[in-house]
Amino acid sequence: MEPTQNVTEFILLGLCHNEMLQPVCFVFFVLLYIATVLGNLLIIVTVKNSQYLKSPMYFFLSYLSFVDMCFSSVTAPKLIADFFVERKTISFDGCIAQLFVVHFFGCTEIFLLTVMAYDRYIAICKPLHYTTIMTGCVCGSLVMASWVGGFLHSIAQTFLIIQLPFCGPNKIDHYFCDVHPLLKLACTDTYLVGVMVIVNSGMISLICFVVLVVSYVIILVSLRTRSSEGRRKALSTCTSHVAVVIIFFGPLIFMYLRPSTTFSEDKMVTVFYTIITPLLNPLIYTLRNEEVKNAMRKLWTLVSSKHCISH
Repeated sequence: MEPTQNVTEFILLGLCHNEMLQPVCFVFFVLLYIATVLGNLLIIVTVKNSQYLKSPMYFFLSYLSFVDMCFSSVTAPKLIADFFVERKTISFDGCIAQLFVVHFFGCTEIFLLTVMAYDRYIAICKPLHYTTIMTGCVCGSLVMASWVGGFLHSIAQTFLIIQLPFCGPNKIDHYFCDVHPLLKLACTDTYLVGVMVIVNSGMISLICFVVLVVSYVIILVSLRTRSSEGRRKALSTCTSHVAVVIIFFGPLIFMYLRPSTTFSEDKMVTVFYTIITPLLNPLIYTLRNEEVKNAMRKLWTLVSSKHCISH
């Protein structure tokens, strides 16, 4: 007989169980979240208002910043609020919604990073055809394809979980609703679903990571024929992209390209790609990019001058 669905809410065990450390964790993650939102918002505003950042690379960067801001906002506020709540609950529907949105923005970011690598490949390996290939229509279509790909992935991932029966226990050893902790609570054999999760999440991460590595290897090989100045500028841009790719994809591959088991390290690894990486992205792209830094200075000067005039 198939077990009935009688779980109406889940209890999140959270990230920190030490009551003495919870206020410290609260302050730490509040500061991280504020920095993440402000950092990514600054990039979006800078790209939108700067006449010098109109290339496809910055068009994609502004969308990456938007996705990072949303991705972090799915988990961080709930994590922060739960530090001072003894019973950390989330409704069944809320849990499924969180699962959907986390994977939607996470997978969209994977595809956006892949699109950005393609943009760099065209810019460096086919510079004479760059403007004719990377038109506004093409860039918009690539961003739209990233959103659609993220949506389809997330729908599939959510369907795999939502059709499972949950009859108790209802304690999730995590700080948000994710696939592996939920599979652990299902009242049925989840081996086949676990395999499908690997195919859906793990293989997307791995394939995109391999595509990214291959594209950057091709770019590096092509740079041998460039002038030292051109090589330096291209390397600076590509190094930023490679750093983001490694930081983001490493934890993802560890989490999803494996059997449906949970490890004690999972929570810290997940913190890295859901909270730390969205903060690091704006830092990496601004600190290593003179054009973005100059545009930010000019935007700050413009805002300051308008503020002085108004007073």
